[in-house]
Amino acid sequence: MADPTIMVLVGSLRAASTNRQLAAVAAETAPAGVSLRLFDRLGELPFYNEDDDGDAVAEPVRALRSAAAEADAALVVTPEYNGSIPGVLKNAIDWLSRPFGDGALKGKPLAVIGTSMGRYGGVWGTDETRKSFGVAGPRVIEDVTLSIPGTVFEGRHPRENADVVQQVRDAVGTLVAEIG
Repeated sequence: MADPTIMVLVGSLRAASTNRQLAAVAAETAPAGVSLRLFDRLGELPFYNEDDDGDAVAEPVRALRSAAAEADAALVVTPEYNGSIPGVLKNAIDWLSRPFGDGALKGKPLAVIGTSMGRYGGVWGTDETRKSFGVAGPRVIEDVTLSIPGTVFEGRHPRENADVVQQVRDAVGTLVAEIG
């Protein structure tokens, strides 16, 4: 098997997002030979509309679906917004779920991790993200349940916290082990 490729989606558009920093830690600590590729265009996707989902679908949607099709797995790194999924990520899930029953991530392993400033580190956000992706077609890896309270970082980059680095490394390792 060729070296595995993992598409990474970050549910926050903020440049200084702690979740974006977690994605960087995942890329830095991935097993040798594993390539993590951030799809950083979620903010460009139009809102999902089935009327617009055909041969002339918007270029950012084609790029998202192509990145997903080329990947062996997906890692989603997301905050919790108002107790749920950030809208930009839910929109990406909707685009990736089509064509119905045969989306670009169908059957591929997917793991969800994240951090949020709330007491529970975004548990609801990661749970809702797993649920939505589970319906959309990927094979969600339930063994990866990493929701980190943002308060553990104390204003520092997540790579400066050895426990967080190990948890992220383990999450990526679990995802890689699921690639068939």
